[in-house]
Amino acid sequence: MAKSSGDLEGPDFEKGFNIDDVADGKMLLGQAFGEAVLVARRGDELFAIGATCTHYRGPLAKGLMVDCTVRCPWHHARFDLRTGEAIAAPALNNVTGYKIDKRGEQFFVAGKIDDSDSSRERSKPVRKPRSSPASVVIVGAGAAGGAAAEMLRREGYEGPVTLIGADEFLPYDRPNLSKDYLAGTAQEEWIPLRPPDFYREQKIDTITSTPVTAIDTGAKQVMLSDGRALDYGALLLATGATPVRLSIPGHDLRHVCYLRTLADSRRIIEKTKDAKRAVVIGASFIGLEVTWSLRERKLEVAVVGKGSLPLEKVLGRELGGLVRETHETNGVKFHLGRKPATITDRHVELDDGTKLECDLVVVGIGVRPNIAIAEQAGIATDNGVLVNEFLETNVPGIFAAGDIARWPDPRAGHIRVKQRHATF
Repeated sequence: MAKSSGDLEGPDFEKGFNIDDVADGKMLLGQAFGEAVLVARRGDELFAIGATCTHYRGPLAKGLMVDCTVRCPWHHARFDLRTGEAIAAPALNNVTGYKIDKRGEQFFVAGKIDDSDSSRERSKPVRKPRSSPASVVIVGAGAAGGAAAEMLRREGYEGPVTLIGADEFLPYDRPNLSKDYLAGTAQEEWIPLRPPDFYREQKIDTITSTPVTAIDTGAKQVMLSDGRALDYGALLLATGATPVRLSIPGHDLRHVCYLRTLADSRRIIEKTKDAKRAVVIGASFIGLEVTWSLRERKLEVAVVGKGSLPLEKVLGRELGGLVRETHETNGVKFHLGRKPATITDRHVELDDGTKLECDLVVVGIGVRPNIAIAEQAGIATDNGVLVNEFLETNVPGIFAAGDIARWPDPRAGHIRVKQRHATF
């Protein structure tokens, strides 16, 4: 949707702009044809693309320019400045590419580049893998697994690709489950990352509702819960994480919910129809996102957290205090420095004896990586699957990505790289 002219910032590139006012290696936000446009300069070359990231509409002008690419400041999606092509997840869709017309000391954004435009085709690098496995099997049909399958096709891999998920759904926008979708402001049609036809067109075989139960590294096979065995040339593990669960009395009552899957979010939404008061256990990202969404649905919400401030370990005391103040202004009540002791049909009792009335409980106290099948296969793990700089594990031909992968950071050692867009 085009923004109104009153919402757009910067110079109107349709009317022309001085070339020398865009420094080499720099980007400039402006507008053209009713859209926000980013102009970048590399040497004597000028590029123009849409200025808004296609993942969560991040401002690309505030991102990082590296050679002929720009990286979104929010989640590090990467776009080719020459074409607007999305070349790295989490963005899946391209931004618009624009033509530039130089006239003397000025340039003009002259129109959009069509997919069939010859200048665009010339700027696209020809991709063909130097060597390829006979087939690729991806275990885990979340965002990481889906992005990997897509990227294999984009990079020219033509062999069989099979995407296997324990979830009943094909890859979807998981972060939205605790935000707009849970709040009731996003339709469910927006949640899938791609329609089913996309996978058929890309010749990506999909298997849903079918967990992988074991890996035979010698035979190069994965065993499925339905008894099938699939051969692989290369294997990518993207099995994600599972919510940490409470073990207190009442933890398994019907109104106690966790949030990880689309089915989980649907369940919470259904329960909000008859609920008036909710207790959210956990004051980190997922808990606070759920809190905001439940307030959007007009529920009274109390948050229980073991820390002295929400998100203090991640953001520090000053920002943690601001987060608390923002939520309290929105009607949220905090019970910090406390833990739940018991859950009943009518309330949550805390470790200091405080009883919080509620008819809905949502627990968000962290996740654990799903690494059981990796451990059973002899793959090296340590609170995740250990990988090298190419995401390969200690077993040749087996790779890991997403929440389970622990990547070797040269300064911090092996880390799990997680990205969230918090709702405060």
